Amino acid sequence: MAKVNLLPWRSERRKVRQQEFYYLLGAAAVGALVLGLLAMFYYSEQIDGQNKRNAYLTDQITQLDAKIAEIKALDEKKAKLLRRKEVIEQLQANRSQMVHLFDELVRTIPDGVRLTSVKQDGDKLTLEGQSQSNARVSAYMRNIEASGWMTNPDLSVIEAKGDDKTLPYQFNLSLILTKPGQVIGPDGKPVMGPDGKPLMNPAPGAATTTPTATVPATAAPVLPAPPPPAASGAASSAASPATTAPAPAASSKGGATP
Repeated sequence: MAKVNLLPWRSERRKVRQQEFYYLLGAAAVGALVLGLLAMFYYSEQIDGQNKRNAYLTDQITQLDAKIAEIKALDEKKAKLLRRKEVIEQLQANRSQMVHLFDELVRTIPDGVRLTSVKQDGDKLTLEGQSQSNARVSAYMRNIEASGWMTNPDLSVIEAKGDDKTLPYQFNLSLILTKPGQVIGPDGKPVMGPDGKPLMNPAPGAATTTPTATVPATAAPVLPAPPPPAASGAASSAASPATTAPAPAASSKGGATP
């Protein structure tokens, strides 16, 4: 005999499926929440690690900035010391220049010229003074050119001015300070070498030597001097000291008196 189920099985199966759906939905929500928390924790750890790295880099940058500032301070101190060293070396090198300069000023100034002002700006010297005439100033400039400690005189102003009748002309003269043997460029300034020092001309005779200087005196045979003629025996004995010894013998043969 066939069995017939008259109970509402469809509604019960629907309820079971609904319960399963809710279970699955809750599990999915819980899984999503767990995954979200895990992702949040992971990224939070990543952010914390990056913040720590950033803090370390910031600390290192601060230390490097302090070291850079210290290096800059040391460089500035080094530059100041080098400048002081250069000034001291320049003063040491030019220690005797002022003595020679004033000595040359006294030696080169001609009669009829009087200096009223001397100004120095580095290697440039400006002279102001009075003179009797233009020729006196020209002679003064020639004396400066001949001096070894001053060169390139440049006359900017000369005019008849003032109440002094003996020295009516006033002049303004500029020149370049130098040293004997120093190379002077076309602009009148000392020529500097690669090492930053002025170039110097070689001393006369120091660069070249003549090969004949090393030849001994006996290398060429010395021929005896021919006897002078009788008429000119006295004249040759007076003109050449080397022939004074044989002069009496020659004069005795020629009949001339010594």
